[in-house]
Amino acid sequence: MNAAVTPLVLSLWTMNVLVDSGGQLAFKAAARCPDDCDGLARWIWMARRPWLWIGLGCYVAEFVLWLAFISLVPLSQGVLLGSINIVAVMLAGRYFFAEKLSPLRVAGMLLISIGVAVVGLQG
Repeated sequence: MNAAVTPLVLSLWTMNVLVDSGGQLAFKAAARCPDDCDGLARWIWMARRPWLWIGLGCYVAEFVLWLAFISLVPLSQGVLLGSINIVAVMLAGRYFFAEKLSPLRVAGMLLISIGVAVVGLQG
């Protein structure tokens, strides 16, 4: 981020990344059900799990944080900075759910990270 970025903007951006990533992870955890879980039974099973409701709560919080963040930065910069969520979710998916990170995905994460750094530094 550039020198004009205030601690408030940096805090909102960081919280947005954390809450959005947390929501994605909560939804992934909610969607993991037993093998015999199919159709309506799957939806009932997920609705009874706290992870679904945690994910929804994260998304409500993320909505408020996002509005606050983009009210303080240009939309074009905010959207590009927000794309770091993709990297955070991929890394967390690897850590919490043992998801595979192929060389192509790692390259994509590096390109996204470089892009976010460039946008953040240029402003």
